[in-house]
Amino acid sequence: MTEDFPPESDGPVSPISGPVDDSPDQDVTLAAAVAELTSDLQRVQAEYVNYKRRVDRDRDVARQRGIESVISDLLPVLDGIDGAKAHDELTGGLKLIADEFAKVTAKYGLETYGAPGDEFDPQIHEALMHVEVPGYSVTTCTQVFQTGYRLGGRVIRPARVAVTDPTEEPATASRQPDDSVPDDPGSLTD
Repeated sequence: MTEDFPPESDGPVSPISGPVDDSPDQDVTLAAAVAELTSDLQRVQAEYVNYKRRVDRDRDVARQRGIESVISDLLPVLDGIDGAKAHDELTGGLKLIADEFAKVTAKYGLETYGAPGDEFDPQIHEALMHVEVPGYSVTTCTQVFQTGYRLGGRVIRPARVAVTDPTEEPATASRQPDDSVPDDPGSLTD
């Protein structure tokens, strides 16, 4: 088995095209080859940067979805803790566990929302019933049946509420006395 070696030459050898020719055509060819390789390198580098960004973004989305899945499974536990707090049944060691549980869920970005008196927003509230209560100028949540939860600004479960429609007339729509209407209906005849 013999090894093939390039023929020996007296002048410098280019790794791209073999022996270097000092002619102007050779300079143009080398410049074009360098430009092409530089362009290819820049393109490959840009593709790698984009790939890395995409992988990082996908990894973050997968992590967030995993957290959301676990938190969603824990919502009944959070509802039970809220119910125990509402009836003053959360005392002693259980209170410490519930407080620690709240700290952990807050660490991952879980937020609760939905309180009586909040303005009703159909994107984050689920209206279960309407209640007639006077004195409201906007559609308002008057009773909360189930607390709503957001994780990182995204609604995991809407707050389930009873709403009251506006009953007060807006101040700008108040009626002014009209001089063209007579006060006495009997005075219509002349």
